[in-house]
This record gives sequence, C-alpha cells and structure tokens, in this order.
Amino acid sequence: MKTIRYTPRGVCARQMEIDVDDGIIKEFRIVGGCHGNGQGISALVKGMKVDDVIERLQNIRCGNKESSCPAQLAAALKENYNG
Repeated sequence: MKTIRYTPRGVCARQMEIDVDDGIIKEFRIVGGCHGNGQGISALVKGMKVDDVIERLQNIRCGNKESSCPAQLAAALKENYNG
C-alpha cells in the first residue's frame, strides 16, 4: 500500500492523503476545506481505479477557481502514482 500526501493548490483544502493499493484507491482524506465535499469525494472514489479517478475528475472547477478539490485529487494521483 502506498500513501500519497499532497498539498493542493488553489482550493480551500490544506492537505490530501490518498491510500492506493495495486492501482485501487482504498482511502481518501482531506484536511481543511468543505467537510461534506471531502466525505462525498472519499465515498465516491473508494474502490475506484486510479486511472478512472484521474479521467473523471481532472477538469472539474470550483466556481471561478482554476481547480477544485476533485481536480486536485486527480493532480495528486497524476504527479505521485505511477502504477
């Protein structure tokens, strides 16, 4: 199991932790930001393949911001997980 610790950019969340095992997301935690949003994202991505999460979330924006917590999760995976 690999734990990725990532500092997101351009969003309210201060830290993200992603547990990945054999290309599958086992756990996802957000520190800071909207608690409900973090819980929702975590529940949705748990059990998903890393590549599927990246594909689905990478272009999501939050209002006028250039990014979002879902997009920052995709960025964390792209930058730190290489199967």
